[in-house]
Amino acid sequence: MVLLYTLVLVLLAAVLFGLVSLLFGRSEPLPPLPAGTTATVLPASGVTGADVDAVKFTQVLRGYKTSEVDWVLDRLGQELDLLRGQLAAVQAGQADDPAVQARQTENAGGAGAAAPAEQDGSDSPAPS
Repeated sequence: MVLLYTLVLVLLAAVLFGLVSLLFGRSEPLPPLPAGTTATVLPASGVTGADVDAVKFTQVLRGYKTSEVDWVLDRLGQELDLLRGQLAAVQAGQADDPAVQARQTENAGGAGAAAPAEQDGSDSPAPS
């Protein structure tokens, strides 16, 4: 009778070991990434919404790896600052352009256009 219990216990342990091995792998360590690198990827410039959607972070014991999340947020912040700077430069160039001012005056119906500092430039067409 003791032999039967021992056999069942060994069989149960083998099945449990097999299931755990399938779920968690064979404990083979992956080679570490070189220092200062990450598996998280974003393009060097021109970050799009699809790029942000495709970002994957390494999960660690308590969530995501903080350094990777910080890196992505820094990159996105830099990209936004760059784009906003370019947009401001284009808008400033349009505000100084007499042709753009003439079009804005025509769009206002000739009733007198506001000073360039008061215009937000939203009526002007996008640069090509």
